[in-house]
Amino acid sequence: MSSDIGRRDLIKISAGAVAAAKLAAADSHKFFTNEEYALVDDLSEMIIPTDDKSPGAKAAKVADFIDFTLAEAFEQEERDDFREGLKIFLETPPGEREALLSKAAQNEKHPQTPEEKFFRLLKEYTIRGYYTSKIGIHDDMDYKGNVYQRGEYAGQLPPSRREPV
Repeated sequence: MSSDIGRRDLIKISAGAVAAAKLAAADSHKFFTNEEYALVDDLSEMIIPTDDKSPGAKAAKVADFIDFTLAEAFEQEERDDFREGLKIFLETPPGEREALLSKAAQNEKHPQTPEEKFFRLLKEYTIRGYYTSKIGIHDDMDYKGNVYQRGEYAGQLPPSRREPV
């Protein structure tokens, strides 16, 4: 018996490695399943949609931010609360999710129902993820970075904002 690997064997091994890599990448999220990730991606886009001024939450990869944040959360309760609320939306037919999200948004200051609590949590994560991304900071907020300020009040507060003497 020869221990030499033939060209055909090498091709089979390579094809197997490519297939394994594709399977690993298909479910490469740290916290979410593929179905949960897709739903969070859609729901976050409903909160910060693409418009004429800037791309939305999907383009800013907010779902990646939320996935990473929850995977690294210190408290298990934080992950459990998010997944519990997400389950409600997973069980809701796709055509009815936007209406459920809108209804939950109506009482976001004093959330009572699981949907309202989930909306508030999702909105917090979405805003934080969006405005810490390049798209949120530079495209939406037009942040130019640390640049020299010119003008009458460069480096000091305008008169209306100064402390009285």
